[in-house]
Amino acid sequence: MGSTVATIPRVALATNVLVAGLRSRRGASFQLLSEVGTGRFEIALSVPLVLEYEDALLRHAAVTGLSKADVDAVLDYLCSVAHLQSIFFLWRPLLPDPKDDLVLELAVAAGCKTIVTYKVGDLRGAEGVSMNQPCGTKPDHGGASQHVRAVGRFRWRVRINARRVA
Repeated sequence: MGSTVATIPRVALATNVLVAGLRSRRGASFQLLSEVGTGRFEIALSVPLVLEYEDALLRHAAVTGLSKADVDAVLDYLCSVAHLQSIFFLWRPLLPDPKDDLVLELAVAAGCKTIVTYKVGDLRGAEGVSMNQPCGTKPDHGGASQHVRAVGRFRWRVRINARRVA
């Protein structure tokens, strides 16, 4: 008889969630980042997204209080615990913000079922992938149904698109 292997959810984190989690220790984004590497879920990363993370964290250094060395340490840790995904196709430009395409491409290539972001509305057009906002944030009402999904002990609002990516 075959053994059953439990798989942990794989998610793609938008840059805004990473920056928010490093700006304040009080929010859902910080709690989410605190769980990275614990086995409750797995984050996916690609080279373009890591470069975007680095750029955004350095631009927000004044509000996060992170030095260049701190940013490097955060990125090194994320890379050490993440599923590292190569991307062999580009969908750019599919979304209004090309930086959002980085997250979408990663989610599709890595088989992520979920993108965690504060900017759900900016990812309209990304049918077939759920967009989540960390709990405690104002929901983005765009006409899609919403429900709550648990990943580990955290609950996020989930946007569900009915159409699938062809």
